[in-house]
Amino acid sequence: MQTVFSIAIDAFAYGMALFIICIGLSLTMGLMRVVNLAHGAFAMIAGYIASYAQRELGAGYAAALLLAILGTVAVSIPLERFLYRRIYGSPQLTQVLMTIGITFCVIGITNFFFGPTLKTIALPASLSTPVDLGFRAVAGHRLFVMACGLVVAAGLWFLIERTAFGIRLRATVDNAGMADALGVRTQAVYAVSFAIAMGLAALGGVVGAEFLPIEPYYALRYMVTFLVVVSVGGAGSIPGALLACLVLGAIDTTGRYLMPDFGNFFFYAAVIAIVCVFPRGFLGRAQ
Repeated sequence: MQTVFSIAIDAFAYGMALFIICIGLSLTMGLMRVVNLAHGAFAMIAGYIASYAQRELGAGYAAALLLAILGTVAVSIPLERFLYRRIYGSPQLTQVLMTIGITFCVIGITNFFFGPTLKTIALPASLSTPVDLGFRAVAGHRLFVMACGLVVAAGLWFLIERTAFGIRLRATVDNAGMADALGVRTQAVYAVSFAIAMGLAALGGVVGAEFLPIEPYYALRYMVTFLVVVSVGGAGSIPGALLACLVLGAIDTTGRYLMPDFGNFFFYAAVIAIVCVFPRGFLGRAQ
């Protein structure tokens, strides 16, 4: 019974960590129609910034997290303006080639300035000690990641479905020319959407570092994982991405607990089975 509870907690926390990182990629692919293979690179940048802030600046966990998010968004703004904006509406192969190039550039730059070593992000005492729930003690960090994931899911749903910005974003996606003619600043909408997606990648990169360690080839190591989650959930679908992360997180965690020698076998076997049954993902729509 204790093993089952441990698997459930770790699976839910891991799924939420994946969701926080991947939902930004789901938005850029599903709403902005950009295949951004450099998405993991922005999560990596955030991890490096947070680690540097703690180690060299003496910042606490909260301050390091905030600096990581702001720093990553600051990096993403000029990249969106001068690089990504050139490939909106371009063939997917063009998008793939440019964004994979950005990934390798980020890997080279971060390794040059910060060194090719694993980067650790120290947790405060409030997150590193177990929290007594009355019937069982759970690591504080696990609960923190779960809470962050739920807040992100609810916040994004409200932003896209219940705000004026969400209406402008959906109008821009459906027909950019008509939206622009009606006075919607489509370029600004894309820029803000991209910044939000990269900020979420940064948040996930830092809070999920216990599950996906920040290391020199982070952006490449987890690239396929992030793409798989978006594909299984359905690009642009918040509930779909959440469902995909929870299902795949549960399968992967259970497999690692019970049959660790199989590695990622169960994760990708599940992906193959799901895609065969749901070609557009759990909640994907025909484009």
